[in-house]
Amino acid sequence: MSWKTALYHYVYAKNQAELEGRAEPMAPYVADAGFLRDQQQRLARLADSLRERGARPLRCETKLRLAGVKESGGGIVADIELRRSLLYRIGTVEHTEERAEPERLTLREEDGRWRIRGLESRLSERQTPPGGRAGIFPPFAEPALRSPSLPYINYSILNTGEPPSRNPGYNRAKAVAYAERWWNSANPAYLTFEVDCTNYVSQCLFAGKGAMDYTGKREAGWWYAGKQGGQELWSYSWAVAHSLQAYAVGRRSIFHGEAVERPEMLVPGDIISYDWDGDGRYQHNAIVTALDAGGMPLVNAHTYNSRARYWEYRDSPAWTERTRYAFVRIADE
Repeated sequence: MSWKTALYHYVYAKNQAELEGRAEPMAPYVADAGFLRDQQQRLARLADSLRERGARPLRCETKLRLAGVKESGGGIVADIELRRSLLYRIGTVEHTEERAEPERLTLREEDGRWRIRGLESRLSERQTPPGGRAGIFPPFAEPALRSPSLPYINYSILNTGEPPSRNPGYNRAKAVAYAERWWNSANPAYLTFEVDCTNYVSQCLFAGKGAMDYTGKREAGWWYAGKQGGQELWSYSWAVAHSLQAYAVGRRSIFHGEAVERPEMLVPGDIISYDWDGDGRYQHNAIVTALDAGGMPLVNAHTYNSRARYWEYRDSPAWTERTRYAFVRIADE
């Protein structure tokens, strides 16, 4: 069996594990005890979530893309992307959740058989400060630099600290359409961040709002002007998870966002912020794009690119028992 065959066996076993809610199907192909333990905990949380929702998993499919390979210490290190699709049913309604999971695997041949000796995610849903790389694996070959992104400033709302005098309404359909179009790719008109969740959600909000709160100050307003002269021009609220959450519900916010108590009070176009440690600092954002058969939000997000993912995220490697959520309803007018 070649190392590539071992990869395909791993993908098949991972699909089985997802449907069965247990990590055992992966054990013959993965010799990383820590990974299997973490997967068992994750899959148990996923199974509990599906059961509580009255959801029955029907089929899990995965497409494997090999992103990079190198030899290391007599073995193989492979960067892969798994494009995953989980079909499940609630009552008579079927839903499909999609995810793109980038992983780095270390394979070794032992007694004529290839097994995965180490396995880690190449990205994290825990946002680090701008420029931070903690827990993030760079690709083997850095991509070519993209030309500076186009500025997306609506000059009609330039101000000196006062709220915009004309505040356009929020078109939820356009925000959701944008979220669907770019859920698993990057709009080349914008910079792409290593932890891209908030940048993506801001783009979706802008698609629906059609205006920015431009101040020219990184710590004020909500705006993006791309990269000019080697300098990145964007407000913290545009790309930093905690800053967007605070801005969206702030008194001077262009969104007139309102924090609501329960997820079922949200509709497509609203946002959810995630505080994985329960310490009051939000590290992830997602946008609501649909409701499931039980009326609960399904969200799209970047970093771990996801489409129609159940809002709770209990199957995320970042999730902890201390996780807290902020549910933000964006004003229509």
